[in-house]
Amino acid sequence: MSTKGLLPQPITGEIDHLLATNDRARRNASTFRIIFGWVLLLTGTVFSIIRLLYAPARNDPLSNIPIDAAEILDKCRMLNVQPHTPANFYERKQSDRFQAGTNPTLITNATIWSGRLNGLEQFTGDVLLDGGIIRDIGDIDREFVARLDDLVTIDANGAWLSPGVVDMHSHLGVHSNPGLRGSSDGNSHHGPVLPWMRALDGLNTHDDAYRLSVSGGVTTALVLPGSANAIGGQGLLIKLRPTTERSPTAMTLENPYSTNTSEYDPLHGLRWRQMKHACGENPGTLIGTRMDTTWAFRQAYDKARQIKNAQDAYCQKASTGKWDEIKDFPEDYQWEALVDVLRGRVKVHNHCYETVDLDDMVRITNEFKFSIAAFHHAHETYLVPSTLKSAYGHPPAVALFSTKARYKRESYRGSEFAPKILSENGLQVIMKSDHPVLDSRYLLYEAQIAHYFGLPPNLALAAVTSTPAEVIGEDHRIGFLKRGYDADVVLWDSHPLSLSATPKQVWIDGIPQIKVPHVVDKPAFLQNIPKTPDFEREARKTLEYDGLPPLLPNHTSEGTVVFTNVSHVYARKGDSIVEVLGLRRGHDNGIVQVQRGEIICMGEASTCLELNTTGKPTFVNLQGGSISPGLVTFGSNLGLEDIQGEPSTKDGLVPAPLISKVPAIVGGDGAIIRAADGLQFFTRHALLAYRSGITTGIVAPQSQGLLSGLSVAFSTGSEHRLKKGAVVQNVVAVHVAISHSDNLPSVSAQVAALRNLLLGNGEGELGYWFEKVTKGKLSLVVDVHSADAIASLIELKREIEGTTFHPLKLTLSGATESYLLPSEISDADIGVILRPIRSFPSSWEMKRISPGPPLSDGTALSTLLAHKVTVAVGAIDPSLARLTRFDVGWAALTAGISVSTEEVLALASVNVEKLLGVSGSQSGDLVATQSGGLLEFNSKVAAVISSRRGLVDIF
Repeated sequence: MSTKGLLPQPITGEIDHLLATNDRARRNASTFRIIFGWVLLLTGTVFSIIRLLYAPARNDPLSNIPIDAAEILDKCRMLNVQPHTPANFYERKQSDRFQAGTNPTLITNATIWSGRLNGLEQFTGDVLLDGGIIRDIGDIDREFVARLDDLVTIDANGAWLSPGVVDMHSHLGVHSNPGLRGSSDGNSHHGPVLPWMRALDGLNTHDDAYRLSVSGGVTTALVLPGSANAIGGQGLLIKLRPTTERSPTAMTLENPYSTNTSEYDPLHGLRWRQMKHACGENPGTLIGTRMDTTWAFRQAYDKARQIKNAQDAYCQKASTGKWDEIKDFPEDYQWEALVDVLRGRVKVHNHCYETVDLDDMVRITNEFKFSIAAFHHAHETYLVPSTLKSAYGHPPAVALFSTKARYKRESYRGSEFAPKILSENGLQVIMKSDHPVLDSRYLLYEAQIAHYFGLPPNLALAAVTSTPAEVIGEDHRIGFLKRGYDADVVLWDSHPLSLSATPKQVWIDGIPQIKVPHVVDKPAFLQNIPKTPDFEREARKTLEYDGLPPLLPNHTSEGTVVFTNVSHVYARKGDSIVEVLGLRRGHDNGIVQVQRGEIICMGEASTCLELNTTGKPTFVNLQGGSISPGLVTFGSNLGLEDIQGEPSTKDGLVPAPLISKVPAIVGGDGAIIRAADGLQFFTRHALLAYRSGITTGIVAPQSQGLLSGLSVAFSTGSEHRLKKGAVVQNVVAVHVAISHSDNLPSVSAQVAALRNLLLGNGEGELGYWFEKVTKGKLSLVVDVHSADAIASLIELKREIEGTTFHPLKLTLSGATESYLLPSEISDADIGVILRPIRSFPSSWEMKRISPGPPLSDGTALSTLLAHKVTVAVGAIDPSLARLTRFDVGWAALTAGISVSTEEVLALASVNVEKLLGVSGSQSGDLVATQSGGLLEFNSKVAAVISSRRGLVDIF
């Protein structure tokens, strides 16, 4: 019997050589090879006995061979094995994640977006899910289908079918929701470099967001540690479905380890690991300056390189039989993951925003010879594509938000055109959620907005499916609809890039995830890819001005402006919006003539153009577009800050009476702060909102306590407060908040304090303004989410009205759980501003959300409207306020009730003004859009018509 095949070739060759030079050994070479081969596969004790029997007493070369030589050489061989897909992977008949009892499913007559051909392939066909994989796609083998037991057949009726959404940057399960102290496991603060940390070890299986994210089509997520460290640890790929084991490990996709080390699986090959890096501001809070962070990286990688070099040298000697020159294999349990980065076996995900940091990291990759899979957040990558292309190995992909920016200095140059510009430079673009920063349930919305601003449709949809799958190294099984791939499939109610696209059903590993899907009928045009506007000029300007293009109008006219090819005009009438001009779209004779910001004529061209005008008129072709009331934003800090994380760019926090003593110089306990005094005009947030159809902002002072102060209404397009029409209303409403917080006394104490103020016990100016509230002359706006707190406020309103005999104008802001008390809110004549419109259980007092389709029939909006409650829509983030027109469009399309265009526009205009108490809004601004209505993805804001300021701003 030969040991060849049992032992690595270097060992058998070395034994042959040694035996050939020894007379006695030569005579017994064959026998000894057999014995020695088996000995190396047995225990150390047996080997020692055999060696004593056969080896010479002194100077035998065999005595230098360690007992675990075969194991050592196998470890050396594995050092440079790369993760790969086994050659027979697609021969599998069942997924390694298959759950017993899962019925096969045949989806027929689907419009299939497969992800293939760079996202350009789409066709009509069938898909068979069986054994947790896609067994067949396109023209299905009907004979095979006929042999399947318990087959479930679903007729898609032409609906769109896509791969499951892949979120490549999530903190699901480690920053759990609702947010509680006991379930925050995203960051370790025990050092700047922690490659040995693992998200798996903190994954909470009870996060409420899993179910919600699945309902948005998300099937796979890369869960990453936070960004408090330069190297925060190892990420984890999970499938979002519940498992029978109910464990974090059972959720993993191709789990790369059973201990802290990479593990070779003969069936699946070596599996990719994922690792989080971070540079810039976030790790700087723990480490220090950018120089400190960069040195932390270099020091860590130098340590890993030393270990790698020592291992390579060790293995070189072992492979050539120099056993007497080596001892223990050089390894370090803590650093082995970073060594694996240098061996090309880890996908590095780098949180990195600014050019300086991007350049630092690219230089580090070239110094230490490793690749970065993707830069995340990466707000300035579109400015330096050549820098990315000079990274070691290959250019990193770029994982982005669509419009979220300016929340800290390093995000200040973030651009909505970044996805478009990067793709045009040949770089891979990925849209991500950073959940719960953005709710990953609406990750597809990020792709939709990226598409709106110029990312081609094939790449936009790929940016949340096939591209992230490729970048994380899982494109052999997820991210595409192909035979043999995991059965992660989403059936949509409309084209995935259309506004409000919602899953009808989601399959993960072939298992349907929504027990009873609630589906809303959508207009037929939503089945097509939206035709989006041309933003080529704006994208060029963004690059020309290094990410900060001028946001002023291209032209401002105080004379005559004639809008041609107008299809619809909507205007304010009392507390409502009405259509005052309606023509068939494509009818090119619709004319609206404006002079000094006032409409003086509308109708057929022959009617208006005969009017006498002062000076030469400016003509604007709306190409079938419309004119609508300007939108109003409320709820974010738009107007009081430029950069959220920079104190010098914002108004700041007001003194909180229930937390600390209010300084006497401010007014003591009788003080009330006016937002008007801290207004900041000309911020990029405000100007971008203005260019998006939001002409009025309403903002209250920022507070962490019960009392915020007096809000102000202002023009988002004005340069400063002394300009005509800049301040729309100096005092709008009194604002307070009722919430659970570590910084505040109990909710009952907060309600008691509010009662005391409403009963006339306030001092000074505070008492003056609350007297106006109790007499019904000023609105009281309470930021509140909990249904229990809302119930207390309803009772408090009754109590106060019974004492003062005046109706109290009470508006609830936030109001996540308000839908649980619709009749009571309606009967009490209380208004509601839903903020945000997409409910999410970010805190315990927001836990009981109304999720809407496909998880529930109806939404908070539809429930409140059905009970005749006046409802408006607000924002929570100044950088996202600009998307209000799409937010209200989405809300109407998903509500499941019939809502007219006029009613939808009212949600973000006259309803906001009514609930907050903005008076005299009949002469409010109007917004002109090209190629469609204000609520549609195919339209672009062309101009603002401002009667308040007596002008027309043309973009």
